[in-house]
Amino acid sequence: MKSNVKSSITLPAPELRLVNHLVRRLRAKSKVAVVRRALQLLSETTDRADLRRAYHAASSATRSSLKDELQELDHLSCEGLEE
Repeated sequence: MKSNVKSSITLPAPELRLVNHLVRRLRAKSKVAVVRRALQLLSETTDRADLRRAYHAASSATRSSLKDELQELDHLSCEGLEE
């Protein structure tokens, strides 16, 4: 199996202009380098979004029990301090 396989895509003119602009702006070696970088960024962004949703779900699931536990421990917050 080949490690490098050729592929060809056709882009509408506005998108091709964007790729060409990014080649110059990023000082990329090629259009393919720009596409690779874009795919990597898309993958990382998607992974972060999934992680963000998971943290939000975990936070929501424990929020009510956390409030109860903090109320139980509230009387300890001044323990050992002179009045």
